[in-house]
Formats: sequence, structure tokens, C-alpha cells
Amino acid sequence: MKIIGLTGLTGAGKSTVAQKLMAYGCYHIDADKVAREVINNNENVKNKLKERFGDDVINEDGTTNRPLLATRAFADTESTNDLNAITHPAVTEEIESIIKDMEEVGYRGVIIDAIALFESGEDALCDFTVAVVAPKEIRLERIMKRDNITEEKALLRINAQKDESFFTKKADFVLWNYPPYDINVEIKPITLQLGYSNR
Repeated sequence: MKIIGLTGLTGAGKSTVAQKLMAYGCYHIDADKVAREVINNNENVKNKLKERFGDDVINEDGTTNRPLLATRAFADTESTNDLNAITHPAVTEEIESIIKDMEEVGYRGVIIDAIALFESGEDALCDFTVAVVAPKEIRLERIMKRDNITEEKALLRINAQKDESFFTKKADFVLWNYPPYDINVEIKPITLQLGYSNR
């Protein structure tokens, strides 16, 4: 079973690539969803979040107050690094558990879909990594349409990410997901890694 690390710029089309790979027998792990589950259900993580960011980041019902946590954790670089240091190991551990389960089921591959694939160290779990990229103006339009937000808010998300070269220099494969490139053609080197040669 192949482990594929999928990352890239917001709005570049990671979800499109993930869907294509799922059609080839891959299981999709959304690292953001795993992270949400971890901060809501992992007691050790929640205790560390309270110690670092205040007791009130955990609601009375035991769930995490994500908006409040985000406000404090993304207030400065040090706080963001502390959040990552608390959550990334637990998220990676959960992803490793899912991979083991999917291997037993018999999936051809597992996709780890993570914006912070390299920063979290989750790329070390992968047989190879894929970065999906597209020009800023195309990504801006996609984000605004996808999330129904203003250009200003979309730009905030774009500008919060590292630049394209960070992903293209680190990834084993780069997929250009915008015209005139055809993602069905671009993805063929990845499907070959999964053992397909005739699609």
C-alpha cells in the first residue's frame, strides 16, 4: 500500500486531486478533520491547550472553543508554534492508526491530505509527496466561490500560507491544476506509482 502526502496552496484544488486518487482505490485522510477530532476528544491535548491558552478554551461540555483558541493561538508566531507542538504529535499518531487500519482493509493507497504536511513532519510517513499549485488569481476566485467569502477574507487565507516555492521544492511531484493543464493528464505519474499503467 502506498502512502501519498497531498499538500499545496489553498484554492489550488487538493480536493479535486484527492477525489481523482480515491477513484483509483485510495483512502482519503483529511488532516484538518483529524485535528478537529483530536482537540475535541484527546484529553491529554485538551489539558495542554488549557495550560497554554487558558481554561476557557475548553467549553463546559468538554468540547474545544475553536474560535477562541484560534484567536489566541494565531495571535503571534510563538503561540502558533506552541499550538502545533501540542497538536501535531497527537494528530500524526491518529493518522498512523488510520493508515494501519486501512492497510488491513486492503486499500491500494492512503492519501494524507494536509496543508501542514511538511511542517508537521507527516511527510515522513509517506512513500512520496504531491504538491498542488495554481496561480494566485485563480485560487482567489476559487476560494471566494467555494466558501462564499469576500475577496479581502480570501486574500487573508492566501497570504497566511507559505509561498508556492516552499511546496514545489519539497514535494516529490508537482501538479499544476489550472488551464491549459489537464489534471487528468497531470495525475498520471501518481497513478503509475499505484500500479496503474493503462488509464
